[in-house]
Formats: sequence, structure tokens, C-alpha cells
Amino acid sequence: MRDLTSPGPGTYAWAVPGSKPADGSLLGVEDLDREAVTALLDRAEALAAGSPPHGACRGAPVGLLFHEPSTRTRLSFARAARWLGAEPQALGEAGSSAVKGESLLDTARTLEALGHRALVLRHARSGAPHRLAPKLSVPLVNAGDGMHEHPTQALLDALAVRRRLGRLDALTVVFVGDVLHSRVARSTARLFALFGASVRLCAPATLLPLTGAGFGGASLHTDLTEALEGADVVVALRVQRERLVGGPLPSLADYARGWRIEADALDRLAPRSVFLHPGPMNRGVEVSDEVADGPRSLVADQVASGVPVRAAVLERALVASA
Repeated sequence: MRDLTSPGPGTYAWAVPGSKPADGSLLGVEDLDREAVTALLDRAEALAAGSPPHGACRGAPVGLLFHEPSTRTRLSFARAARWLGAEPQALGEAGSSAVKGESLLDTARTLEALGHRALVLRHARSGAPHRLAPKLSVPLVNAGDGMHEHPTQALLDALAVRRRLGRLDALTVVFVGDVLHSRVARSTARLFALFGASVRLCAPATLLPLTGAGFGGASLHTDLTEALEGADVVVALRVQRERLVGGPLPSLADYARGWRIEADALDRLAPRSVFLHPGPMNRGVEVSDEVADGPRSLVADQVASGVPVRAAVLERALVASA
């Protein structure tokens, strides 16, 4: 298994000695402490309830650099920017000068020179935002980088859980699925660990990391029944069909037989437990329809929480760059 904290194919080293990102940047959950998470969630709630955005946001150009396919994240960042009165401008890799050989840094510096006050980056390479951010004078928000982090997904997951359960403290949180390749699991596990969560990772052995150290000190499990016992929050992760079947995973059917979340599995959970999935879902593989659409499911709540959370993150960035 490749060490995801060191350079390698498809991976950047994320330490840039002697430099730091602009104030207001959000590159990973490691940038946040418990108080900062609470402040962002509280601000997201206030914005959702109608609190006016900070005046520094009005008319501010925000560059959305999405160099990897996205539906929920891209649309919610765009809507969040408009909600603040900012001007989102989306630029995908295929529609930029990257197709002519322009580097990511040169593209970002072009947007910076055109007056963009903050940039949002989604990139297939782990560590890309961490290499880019210290070379810019405007804040950069990580919208997902390779297999590394997805901090705004972690924040919106936390908001959805807090709205339903009324707390984030001392929960038992289980991630089931392709944990090894999941930036969502890394970010969300680290965030819940800030609030004293007991984190469990459950998957076939080939889809688990060597240790749970990078996941908030999580414990590792291959037995689904054992992992779900008494859990408050269950997060199913997408089985990445495009690179797993025939490799670390013999077949989707084999995965479904051992690790699909079924309705009867919910009997092992805490009484007020909730089910999450960051999407897109492979119904019938990771989760049954009964669970995905059932009363414990927060899937729609997660999507709805994305706009106010990303608005709070963008507001923080735009105020810092004003």
C-alpha cells in the first residue's frame, strides 16, 4: 500500500517549507480545531436562518477550479457564492488553458491577477491544494484532493448530524466501504475525533489502511456486525468500481454480501443512530434502498447542508482577503 503522505504517482508532497497559505484558506481538517469547527457550523446555521452575509462578499469574484468531475460539491459552492452576493466563475480543466499545457499554478495566478478574491480547487492529485496555496496571495479552499482530504464534506456531514442528534460530542462513528482511497473518511473521521468520537473503519482487509492513525486514531474492523455494534453514526463510502473490481476487490457481489448496509443491520446501532453517504451511491452494493431512503438516512440533509456550510467557508475566505 502506498504511503499517501509522501510523493508518488498521482500524489504531491503537501509540505512547502518556509511558506504558508493566505489567511482564510481551508486545505484540510488539520487547519481547524474544535472551536473553529463550531464557529463555522454556527455561522452556517445563521446564514441558513437568514443572517445577512458580510459586506465584503458582495460582488467578490470567486474562482471555482474543478479539475475533477463533481456534481454536489461544484453546484453547492456556486450556489453558496451567489447566496453571499459573490460572483462565482467556474473553470474546468477541459475549458481552460490546461489543455494547451498551462500549469495549475499559472491558471490560478491568472485568476488572481484578474481580481478573484478567493479560489476553490478540486483536483485528482492528493496534495495539489497544499502545493498551490502557499504560492498565492488569495485564500484557497480545498474542494477535494485525490485520496487526501475533503474538509467541507466533513463540515457538512457534521452539520447534518448535529441538526439531527443535537450534538457532536463523544459519538461512535463507523465508516464502511473503500476507506483506503476515501478523502471523505479521512476528513470526517478527523473532524469527529476533535469532538471525542470513537471512530471505527470497516471494510475488506484490502480496502483498509495499515493503521487508523490518519483517521483520528480509528480502530480497524473487517466484520461488519462487530463494527456496527452501538454506533451513533454510520457512513457508507462509495465502492470505486472504476479501479477496484478485479484488483483489491474480486467483485461487487462479494462486497455486497459482506459489507452492504441492510435494514436488519440497523438493529445493532444506537437507538437514535443515523446513516450518511457522501454520494454518489451504488444502491444495492453499499446500501439497500430501504436504508438509503429510510427514516435514519441523512443523505438529503447532507446535500442541503452543503450550501450553508460552503457559504460560511467562503465568507471566511472573502473577509480575510478584503
